[in-house]
Amino acid sequence: MQEITLVVLAAGMGSRYGGLKQLDGLGPHGETIMDYSIYDAIRAGFGKIVFVIRKDFEEDFRKIVLSKYADHVPCEVCFQGIDCLPEGYTRNPERTKPWGTNHAVLMAKDLIHEPFMVINADDFYGKESFEVMAKFLLDVNGEQGKYCMAGYRVGNTLSEHGTVSRGVCATDKLGFLTDVVERTAIESKEGHIVFPDENGIEVEIPFDTPVSMNMWGFTPEYFEYTEAAFKAFLTEHGQELKTEFYIPTLVNDLIKAGKATCQVLDTPAKWFGVTYADDRQMVVDKIKALVDAGVYPNKLF
Repeated sequence: MQEITLVVLAAGMGSRYGGLKQLDGLGPHGETIMDYSIYDAIRAGFGKIVFVIRKDFEEDFRKIVLSKYADHVPCEVCFQGIDCLPEGYTRNPERTKPWGTNHAVLMAKDLIHEPFMVINADDFYGKESFEVMAKFLLDVNGEQGKYCMAGYRVGNTLSEHGTVSRGVCATDKLGFLTDVVERTAIESKEGHIVFPDENGIEVEIPFDTPVSMNMWGFTPEYFEYTEAAFKAFLTEHGQELKTEFYIPTLVNDLIKAGKATCQVLDTPAKWFGVTYADDRQMVVDKIKALVDAGVYPNKLF
């Protein structure tokens, strides 16, 4: 039986929403968004969870978070920090910003030797997304370069309290990813979904355009590609203060080099998360509606 693992990127703190949003209790019994993701992952067939956290957060994380899941699924922890660099590489001493999502993934390299999925800790992805991703990864059978991502319909990922940034995806006729372009300031205006292009001209996109919410599926050789790409990134950008090493950039490069394919898996799930403090109540209400509808039990763990 194919083993599959979930990697949860939990080292970041929300920049626009004060506090440790990963630990904000939003469910009926103080459940966090991450609790729902872990619950969905276990029932979709993920057999192990690896959390990428900050080292200074370890004690609280083990006490408050891991203790909940320990009886339900094997869990491991690894650490992301700005000094976690390959041998021989240095950073600008003034840099305080983490190195980005793909650097976080790289931190799990020694713990994972099977197909795996990556998610953000503070996004609510929905039961259906875990199911379609698990099915793909369980069917991989030792092949390399077979990646996937959950393609959310952009209209299901907007915030009522401001604009959002999304990785807008282009696919070929077989549903394979051909390009991801990060678009900022996406919003709904008079029933149309729009964003400003490079020249500030408003562009409309259809409701069901697939976007990435950082839910990716990889085969294990992705770590080797990531390690090599991170060294190249540091050679070019290592002394900069803000530039980050992102997952979509490398996925794009691997696709264009013919080293991997990435299937965009359509998900009907509605994404939600706390991008702005005003989103919080909406998330509480949506979770309550899912509990009332029987999608989740009243108490998860």
